[in-house]
Amino acid sequence: MANPLDTDAGSELFSSYEAEFKLIQADLNQKLDQIPELAGEPRKAAISQAERALEELDEQLGAMRLEKQNIPTSSRTKVNQRFRNYESDTDAARRKLTTLSSDRSALFGSRYTDDPAGSSDIHMEQRQQLLSGTDRLDRSTQRLKASQALANETEAIGAGTLADLGRQRETIEHTRSRMLESEGYVDRSVKTLRGMARR
Repeated sequence: MANPLDTDAGSELFSSYEAEFKLIQADLNQKLDQIPELAGEPRKAAISQAERALEELDEQLGAMRLEKQNIPTSSRTKVNQRFRNYESDTDAARRKLTTLSSDRSALFGSRYTDDPAGSSDIHMEQRQQLLSGTDRLDRSTQRLKASQALANETEAIGAGTLADLGRQRETIEHTRSRMLESEGYVDRSVKTLRGMARR
């Protein structure tokens, strides 16, 4: 950890940044100690808070980096040493947070564990679901084809029936025409017979 804060003449602003850095650092370290005990959503929330604290530490380091250039040379050596310690502490916290963030099992639960056996079970379950879905799709496709074939057959029967009805209509109309023609012959024959009877 970094050395305790030293106050030197001409470094008041740097000391202010340094004090703020230590407060943020203490908060970050507390969160990093809590994260291993958490899982799921609480763990993700704690990691997000730790990431924000780490960003604030980086901002404070940037401010201190600029301000320490204004510190008298006689005091700068001690300040530079403390600053390097702060950078080292921040890098260590960043590595620890990265390790905690990469633990998928703790973040998402055992379903997402990297354990080969668990992964195999998950893959087998997914494969069975896929096969079941494929079977259902095949059955639906077969039913659709059967329905289409029945519709085509019904359409063909309907077309044949219409053709038969058309032919029957032609036959009826032809028969009706012959009957009308025959009635004409009969009428003429009756008239002829009546004419002969009058003679």
